[in-house]
Amino acid sequence: MQPVAAACKPVYLTLDTGHMAVAPLIAEVLKKHQVRVTFFAANERTQTGDGSLGTYWAGWWKARAAEGHEFASHTWDHSYWRADVPGAPPQFRIRPSAGPSEGKEFTWTARQYCEEIGKSSARLEEITGKKPLPLFRAPGGKTSPQLLAAARSCGYEHVGWSPAGFLGDELPSDKYPNDMLLKKALRDIQPGDILLAHLGIWSRKDAWAPAVLEPLISGLQSRGFCFQTLREHPQYQAWIEAHTSRVPAQPAK
Repeated sequence: MQPVAAACKPVYLTLDTGHMAVAPLIAEVLKKHQVRVTFFAANERTQTGDGSLGTYWAGWWKARAAEGHEFASHTWDHSYWRADVPGAPPQFRIRPSAGPSEGKEFTWTARQYCEEIGKSSARLEEITGKKPLPLFRAPGGKTSPQLLAAARSCGYEHVGWSPAGFLGDELPSDKYPNDMLLKKALRDIQPGDILLAHLGIWSRKDAWAPAVLEPLISGLQSRGFCFQTLREHPQYQAWIEAHTSRVPAQPAK
């Protein structure tokens, strides 16, 4: 009689868009180690000149869908929440960091913010033929209770990351070299953690991926961890099941 294998210790690797230069290398590592992840996508500026959700990258996203990865919105123009605007109905100060309005600040209604989330979801579905998860990640993880309530009202639940899941690829490499980040992650990551990295960070001199990504995956797998997508995360399963069968609602103006 064969011994029953111990249950794996799940972790949830999530990858946000970036300059995309390392995206092909990341895809190779994920395929090699049979790791499925959840991508949070915005139409960010890339090193190819096209947006990360533009025509140039459409084939790359479609290939990831065929491999069984999941997708969700990171807003369309990587738009940062800056503040709630006092009064009712809810309004928010928003600053896009990509697209034609990059660096400008606007006051948006809940409906406008929902449209910003939904635009990325719609583009991902158009490219991949796969319906994205009814989840989103606000750029920088910056939100307010009022913003989160607005997003939920139109069918999107927010996903942040675990404290140990911040993998540090946004940090300057002279102060936080890859070896340091790898050792910290392998030491601190716990079962159930949501991990965060990017498909390329402009400001980091020594690229985090795949230099850290591959040994991190191998190291965690050797310790009995397994990688799952957010579709399998117990915190989001019920929300996903309840919101994938219907078109997201629009909040009242």
